Amino acid sequence: MGTEDDRIRPVHEGDGEPLFETRRKTGRVIAYRIFSASVFGCICLIWFYRMTVPVEIGENRTGLDRLIWLVMLVVEIWFGFYWVVTQASRWNPVWRFTFSDRLSRRYGNDLPKLDVFVCTADPVIEPPLLVVNTVLSVAALDYPPEKLAVYLSDDGGSELTFYALTEAAEFAKTWVPFCKRFNVEPTSPAAYLSSKANGLDSTAEVVAKLYREMAARIETAARLGRVPEEARLKYGDGFSQWDADATRRNHGTILQILVDGREESEIAIPTLVYLSREKRPQHHHNFKAGAMNALLRVSSKITGGRIILNLDCDMYANNSKSARDALCILLDEKEGKEIAFVQFPQCFDNVTRNDLYGSMMRVISDVDFLGLDGNGGSLYIGTGCFHRRDVICGRKYGEEEEEEESERIQEPEMVKALASCTYEENSQWGKEMGVKYGCPVEDVITGLAIQCRGWKSAYLNPEKKAFLGIAPTNLHQMLVQQRRWSEGDFQILLSEYSPVWYGKGKISLGLILGYCCYCLWAPSSVPVLIYTVLTSLCLFKGIPLFPKVSSLWFIPFGYVTIAANAYSLAEFLWCGGTFRGWWNEQRMWLYRRTSSFLFGFMDTIKKLLGVSESAFVITAKVAEEEASERYKEEVMEFGVESPMFILLGTLGMLNLFCFAAAVMRLAYGDGGDFKAMGLQFVITGVLVVINWPLYEGMLLRKDRGKMPISVTVKSVVLALSACTCLAFL
Repeated sequence: MGTEDDRIRPVHEGDGEPLFETRRKTGRVIAYRIFSASVFGCICLIWFYRMTVPVEIGENRTGLDRLIWLVMLVVEIWFGFYWVVTQASRWNPVWRFTFSDRLSRRYGNDLPKLDVFVCTADPVIEPPLLVVNTVLSVAALDYPPEKLAVYLSDDGGSELTFYALTEAAEFAKTWVPFCKRFNVEPTSPAAYLSSKANGLDSTAEVVAKLYREMAARIETAARLGRVPEEARLKYGDGFSQWDADATRRNHGTILQILVDGREESEIAIPTLVYLSREKRPQHHHNFKAGAMNALLRVSSKITGGRIILNLDCDMYANNSKSARDALCILLDEKEGKEIAFVQFPQCFDNVTRNDLYGSMMRVISDVDFLGLDGNGGSLYIGTGCFHRRDVICGRKYGEEEEEEESERIQEPEMVKALASCTYEENSQWGKEMGVKYGCPVEDVITGLAIQCRGWKSAYLNPEKKAFLGIAPTNLHQMLVQQRRWSEGDFQILLSEYSPVWYGKGKISLGLILGYCCYCLWAPSSVPVLIYTVLTSLCLFKGIPLFPKVSSLWFIPFGYVTIAANAYSLAEFLWCGGTFRGWWNEQRMWLYRRTSSFLFGFMDTIKKLLGVSESAFVITAKVAEEEASERYKEEVMEFGVESPMFILLGTLGMLNLFCFAAAVMRLAYGDGGDFKAMGLQFVITGVLVVINWPLYEGMLLRKDRGKMPISVTVKSVVLALSACTCLAFL
């Protein structure tokens, strides 16, 4: 897809040094395999115990007791099965290290064209100033500006976002040269200035003043909800594309090249393009996937970069060398030819010290994805990913790369049809070409399809993070986000693109199991919910579910419980976390599985039954000031009424009531209850301790971030009702 001049040839043809290195840490892997084998042995003993040892509930066994025992067997079989599946991401990790100095020696500035896609959809949830900071950060990447183009896809069709981009285009003439001259890091103006708490030199102060003035104009326009008249006059060609009756869901294609880096200029800055594809109420727009495919088509006629980087609008470039690091893998003469995309981890710059909501997913980023890479490639997670254009557009591994470049079109009006509502009708877009449609996690299914065409992917996790975004700052945002992810992954498992049958014979068994780890998030909610409820209710009723502490059968249960959690803590600390961070992660593990994953599971089932349709929910990137202060102080934010909160509140109060009743019974008894149900006491007690922020929000706090009183009342009533009904059984 490139002209003769655009084909990339090494400056030093004889230089055979690899551009990246793949390392394995054999000793650590062997030690983990021994540990996991011991855990699996105890899991098998637990299964054997459930199937062969009589129900330990005394002589007066009932049908209900036997049913509970059978349910525990089924649940523990699921836990063991899922644990085995997760080991696929642990047994063969690899670490990638790049040599960007070799890339520079070999290619100089003769690098492939790079098109960056930044996607936004709502100027309220994703403020224009946030969006343009991301745009400016990638415009200042350490990359030849004539080879770099930045495209902003605005699915909100907002004049305010377009106005912000026009301001950014002007400021880029100062910002990009400043970054190049002084090796500025990070290249987001807001992030850079906030990092310079000790002051700026005179040159930087001038740039900072220009940025603050630009930011003030953008924020004023956003607050007033209108664009200044002088801006309309200056960029009349752009604003004239909005019809008087245009809305975010009903407007024609809006396309404007604000900076044309293809033309010679005194100040070299990348091409900057605004696109808002056509939307009509009668046409499904396929959310972010549709926006990405429109960008692929439009950019192919304007700049046609061979490499595509896509970013969420809040993911600014934290490391200006990231593009060169990715090219070290994609341009490597030996192994690079089989790599379709290079994925960087999704990291955040607003996470609290102890990661209150577990947003960093440290173990997934620093452990699991390394294992996936060792099995053939990481997942494509929708942001921070460098793609080969021809591969994401459908080329299979082994097919000859098409060298003929499609004709470049200078006039935007001639390209608009590529972003129309009807362009994709009766085409392969969203099927065999571009990003896949029909799933809330279009990124994951697209990456899987690419790997099933014979390609591999690579995962890069450098010490200096490539991109940083904004994590959810309240519990509800986090749960909504996780609900969408779990629903989408489960839909993949049940679809024609299920890794189990679609990937069979096309990707490795380890990679199939790696995908299944995430595809099984939603169904894993059911056994976790059953386990937490049964353990507490049976403790309340005095029904033992586990061997006595004095029994030899207690050993495998105790070993799995202690060993798995001890290793989890050590692993989390090794990944750079804190003890409190690990404890917060355990709480979020529980909350996700007993709320968002459960709702994602039910949503998928309803969709299969034709009761509902999937929806794409945008996570808010802003928070009100008081909530932000509470977040910084690591105070959990509730604040809204939600079915997920009612479920969490009910489970939390149920654990509390059952534990309190058991403790009272123990205090007035002879200690026999603890000997018979020691592990149940421990599990339910841990659940009570882990729910402490929930109890605070429901019963103790008075601020606006507390749990709504309606949720508290419903939760208490439901929990008391369950205990009362059980007491009379």
